[in-house]
Order: sequence, then C-alpha cells, then structure tokens
Amino acid sequence: MSDLGQADDGTLTARFVFPAEFLGFQGHFPGEPVLPAVCEIQGAVAMLEAWRNRRVGLREIILAKFSAPVTCDEELVYACSVTKEDPHGAVVKATVAKDGRAVARFRLRVAFDGETEGR
Repeated sequence: MSDLGQADDGTLTARFVFPAEFLGFQGHFPGEPVLPAVCEIQGAVAMLEAWRNRRVGLREIILAKFSAPVTCDEELVYACSVTKEDPHGAVVKATVAKDGRAVARFRLRVAFDGETEGR
C-alpha cells in the first residue's frame, strides 16, 4: 500500500501493486495469475486499519462485484468511504480501479477494535 490519503469528503484513497511473487498468486491460476477476490477485499481492510491505527474486523461482505481480473504488477487505486457508523460497526463502500476503470466494487460491514462486537 502506498499514497494513503483522505480527501475533503472523507474518502480514503491508496495505491496497491501485487508483485508476481505475492503469495496470493500461487495456485490462482498457474500460468495465468489472477489476484484472489479476498485479497482485493483485504486491501480495503488494510487501508482502514492504517487510517484508524487500530485493528479492523471484517464482519460481513454485504455486496461484492468483480468486473475484471487483476494480475501481477498492475497498479490498483482504491477508494473507500465509511457510509454508516453505529454501535454495531461501520459500513464501508469501496471501489478498486486499474487504468481508470473500476474492476471491483464492494460494501463491507466492519468493526473497529475496541468497539461493540454484537449485532
């Protein structure tokens, strides 16, 4: 992760590049590596952890849409925003783009370490 920042509207942005030797590419798929979707989702969680400087637990994947594969050494630009926070956690909307086009969109329910874990 690089260039983590926050826009005036609260949107977090960061850049990710997964090199060919990244563990996630092993076996997914030999000869034609594709970044597993769970790794794309984990990128958003990592951004939130760095921003809040605390652990973030993924509680639920509310929605996930992946529209194009990601392979080795492609730069991904993430944009994440917290759309709702309550005692049960936060709902985060995230977009992953490469070459200016969205390749994934998802909404996640997360809990920040030290906050209520119950639903």
